[in-house]
Amino acid sequence: MTRSELRNIAIIAHVDHGKTTLVDQMLRQGGSLRENQNTQERVMDSNDLERERGITILAKNTSANYKDIKINIVDTPGHADFGGEVERVLKMVDGVLLLVDAFEGPMPQTRFVLQKALEQGHKVIIVVNKVDRSNARTYDIGDEVLELLLELDATSEQLDSPIVYCSGREGTASLTPDETGADLTPLFETIISYIPAPDVDTESELQVLVSSIDYNEYVGRIGVGKIERGKLSVGQEVALCDYHRSNVSGKHKITAIYQFEGLKRVPVHSAIAGDIVMFSGIEDITIGNTVCSTSRIEPISFVKISEPTMEMTFSVNDSPFAGREGKFVTSRQLRDRLFRELLKDVSLHVDETDSTDAFRVLGRGEMHLSILIETMRREGYEFQVGPPKVLIKELNGRRCEPVEDLKIDIPSEYVGAVMEKMGLRKAELLRMNPTGDRMVLDFLIPSRGLFGYRSEFMTDTRGEGILNSVFHDYDLWKGDIPKRNVGSLIAYEAGETVTYGLYAAQERGSLFVGAGIPVYAGMVVGCSPKGEDITVNVCKRKHITNIRAAGSDEALRLTTPRDMSLEQCLEYLADDELLEVTPKNLRIRKRELDHTQRLRAVSKAKAAADAQ
Repeated sequence: MTRSELRNIAIIAHVDHGKTTLVDQMLRQGGSLRENQNTQERVMDSNDLERERGITILAKNTSANYKDIKINIVDTPGHADFGGEVERVLKMVDGVLLLVDAFEGPMPQTRFVLQKALEQGHKVIIVVNKVDRSNARTYDIGDEVLELLLELDATSEQLDSPIVYCSGREGTASLTPDETGADLTPLFETIISYIPAPDVDTESELQVLVSSIDYNEYVGRIGVGKIERGKLSVGQEVALCDYHRSNVSGKHKITAIYQFEGLKRVPVHSAIAGDIVMFSGIEDITIGNTVCSTSRIEPISFVKISEPTMEMTFSVNDSPFAGREGKFVTSRQLRDRLFRELLKDVSLHVDETDSTDAFRVLGRGEMHLSILIETMRREGYEFQVGPPKVLIKELNGRRCEPVEDLKIDIPSEYVGAVMEKMGLRKAELLRMNPTGDRMVLDFLIPSRGLFGYRSEFMTDTRGEGILNSVFHDYDLWKGDIPKRNVGSLIAYEAGETVTYGLYAAQERGSLFVGAGIPVYAGMVVGCSPKGEDITVNVCKRKHITNIRAAGSDEALRLTTPRDMSLEQCLEYLADDELLEVTPKNLRIRKRELDHTQRLRAVSKAKAAADAQ
């Protein structure tokens, strides 16, 4: 049976190429939103973090209607660290819209997500977005995407993919680069004519692959997936199995089924093969499971999710300020929260350690882990994390580390500064492509070579550079890479910072704190341009005397302290430092808070190094 009234598509692209904005217009013109309905921009980015950062973190389902045909749409993340979301939702669809910016062209994440779609044999519609940009390279982009398809060994049918030229912001589309178009009709027509309708078996026994998990405190876990065959009904008894595990759980009863209608989840009594549905009633369901009829248990193979490349240690906060600001502070609460995250994030791994207060958390990159940290602190968790480290593997008896494809787009005058930094970080230059007065550089660089570089890169390029990376593969260890070239300013004693102490300390470097801030001994209050740590007393007060001198009462002027974001704090961390995370504050501190003990540890380390 061919379900001609249905199409299932995913929208894939590099970050910030306009996927979610285009989905907004598809919903509005597809009748899912009323013309006078007030909605915020990027209506699919429902998460607070997504709206603040302007990126999509979680894949989301919606639908639009065109000429009595229902188009199920999956909006996917564009950032490389959330590639696990993209990989699994591709199982639910029959074709993809590949969105490419009309100026930037194919970027590293474009290659990554396109390769995953091609591997599954999906048909591809190329959408050149933002054609209304003043610097759009509309004619060149099609050729660049074609070259990318050739590099990724696309089939002859995939090489003949249609191209649609869109402006997601204006809600227009056309089939030629010279036309503007009036609405998205050309895009809808191309989807209906080119993306195949699901060819399904509705009479056979039930089979549903769970591609995503939602959670509701009233009904528990909710599975999301496409019905591969058969029919799913409320009250039906089903079995749960998994392709990678032989055990089969007992019988379960489906308690509710929902389908996506625009932005709504509409309860239905039953659904048939080809439909993308949400369903509840199976308590221990997880991503990758297959829901089958009890009479024919056959698991569906699940796409292999790329492994983590980075790890951080999450531990209970043991600073002098521990427990003051957080709602959840114990190791049991931290452990439960981390393992609960595994239920919906297949790219994340959590391992126990020798200590009951610390856990190894493995993820796809700094962004992936920082989003988890930020989400937890907003929920009221208080904990501390160590510096990010790459995962080392032994392959064929040789030490290997993760390497990333790095694409840098900068004004030509900054090429020298960037090349110098890339050399220090063991990067290998692959190609240089001039585009007008800018230069596009492609590198292979160890993942650890990017630690702490992004903020330095923005400084070197005066904020005009674009830097994007995506995991490439594991390669031989590249040797030592110099750590950060700055030291820390460390608080000498506990107390509250005062202007007099800060004024003396700011001559040693730039400060992270202003006046009237509580600090403790061993807390990092600034950074020093010298490559060594310096202890400063930011709580020192001026002694009061009964002798007055000319100029003694002049106002002390403090420079504005650096306001460090979570990502900047993680980039800054040295091996002997931790980041204290609370709902209200981020504090960098030394592992060893005691000044004397810290000096002894440093002297021992130097003696050991000299002995070697």
